[in-house]
Amino acid sequence: MASNPERSACTRDFGFAGRHVHYAMVLHRALVLAVVSIAAVAPLHAQSAAPTIVVLVRHAEKAPSPADDPGLTDAGRARADALAQALRDARVDAVITSHYERARKTAEPIATARHVTPVVVRAGTDTEAHVREVAAAVRSQATGGLVVVVGHTNTIPPVIAALGGPQLPDICDAEYARLFTLVLPAGESPRLIQSTYGAPDPAEPCGRTMMR
Repeated sequence: MASNPERSACTRDFGFAGRHVHYAMVLHRALVLAVVSIAAVAPLHAQSAAPTIVVLVRHAEKAPSPADDPGLTDAGRARADALAQALRDARVDAVITSHYERARKTAEPIATARHVTPVVVRAGTDTEAHVREVAAAVRSQATGGLVVVVGHTNTIPPVIAALGGPQLPDICDAEYARLFTLVLPAGESPRLIQSTYGAPDPAEPCGRTMMR
C-alpha cells in the first residue's frame, strides 16, 4: 500500500442537515430490506447458522492537510455521522479500521454509538499483507455478527475478494458514498449488495460514465 492510500437522489431541498438525515434513512431502509430478503431465501432449518454480515466503506472525505495523515473535512464528519445513523438499529459487533486518521475518524461515530472498541489494523507499504490481516480480523469475529470495515480506495475491493466476494476495481478517488454489504452465509457462496450512503457522489466521479 502506498504511504497515503487512497445515487439515491432527492429532488427536494432539505438543507444540509435535512439531506444528511434523509440519506441515512434511505440507507437504513435499504439495509433492513436486504437483511429481510436474505432471511427469506435462507434455508429453513432449525440449526442453520445466521450469516455474518460485513459492511465495508471507504473513509469519508479527507482534509487536504496534513499530507501524510489528514483527518476529515466537515463533509467527511457529516458522512461519518450518516454511517452511524444508518446503522443505528443494527447490532454492530465489531468495527475494523486502518490506523490512518481519516479511517479512524470515519469509524469513530459508529463505534462510539455501539460501544465497541475499533480493531485497528496498521497499513504499511504491503497492501496485500494489510488486506490479509483485515480479512483475518473479520473472520476472527463470532459467526452471525455484523462487522463494519473502514478502509481505502485500494483496500476495500480486495478485502471483499479476500472474503470470497467478487473482484471489483479500485474505488475512484472522488467516490465516498459507496457502501458494500457482504453477506457470508455458512456453507454458501457470499452475496454482495452495493448501495450508497450520505451525500451522493458526483454524477461521474471517475471522470467518465460508469455502469454499476
